[in-house]
Amino acid sequence: MEYTVQKLGRLAGVSGRTLRFYDEIGILKPARINSSGYRIYGEAEVDRLQQILFYRELGVGLDRIKALMTDPDYDGVRALRLHREELLERRERLDALIANVDRTLASRQGGIKMSDEEKFAGFKEKLIADNEAKYGAEIRAKYGDEKIDQSNAQLRGMSEAQYAEMNRLAEEVAASLAEAFPTGDPAGEAGQRTAELHKRWLSYSWSSYSKEAHAGLAQMYVDDERFKAYYEKQPGMTAFLRDAILIYTGQLS
Repeated sequence: MEYTVQKLGRLAGVSGRTLRFYDEIGILKPARINSSGYRIYGEAEVDRLQQILFYRELGVGLDRIKALMTDPDYDGVRALRLHREELLERRERLDALIANVDRTLASRQGGIKMSDEEKFAGFKEKLIADNEAKYGAEIRAKYGDEKIDQSNAQLRGMSEAQYAEMNRLAEEVAASLAEAFPTGDPAGEAGQRTAELHKRWLSYSWSSYSKEAHAGLAQMYVDDERFKAYYEKQPGMTAFLRDAILIYTGQLS
C-alpha cells in the first residue's frame, strides 16, 4: 500500500511537517514523487518510520538515529530485538516504581512498615530509567554495558543520605558553574572548583574514577545536544565546563 504525507502521518500519529523534515535531513526519503509533486511512501518507508519512532521513544536523538540507520551494517531485525529488550527493561523499572508507590500508600494507611531505603528506591529507579531512555545508547556505546550496569547498581545501593548528597552536589555544580563562567577562565580558581565538584558528584554513580573517563564525559557534554542542553544556560557554558574538566584532569594544558 502507498501513502501520501498526510495519510502516513495520520497512520503513524506524526505531523506532515515532521515527515517533510525527516525527508529534508535524509532520514526518511519517500519512495517517489508523483506527477502532482506529492511525496509517496511504500512499505519499506513505513517500516523505516516505525524504526525511527522506536528510537525516538527510547530517547535517541535524530543525529544518532541517522548515523545508525544509514550505517551499511545496519540490521533492522537486530534493531527490533534490541528495541524489545530495552522496552522490557523499561517496563521492569516502571513496575518497580509502581510497586514502590503501592507500598508507600499501604505504609501511610497503616498496612505495612517501610524502611527509609525502600522509600527512596522508586526515585532511584526513575532516575535510572530516565537516564537510560535519554542517554543509554550513547553512554553504553562509549563505556560498555558492564560499566553502566555497575553504575546503576551503585545508584540502587545508595543510602538515603548518599542519594540526598548526590542531588545536593548536582545543584552545587550548577551554581558553581554559573559563578565561574563569567570569569572566562576555566583554569581559574572558580573553574577548577567546579571541576572538583563535578568529580565528587560523579563518584556517587561511578564505581571507579579515571581522569580519562572524566575528560571523555566532558567532551560528550559538548558533542551531544541532549547532554549539552543540561548545562548550557548561557551560550558557551558547556564548553567552559568541558575545558575546566580537561584542565583539572590534565588533558588540556
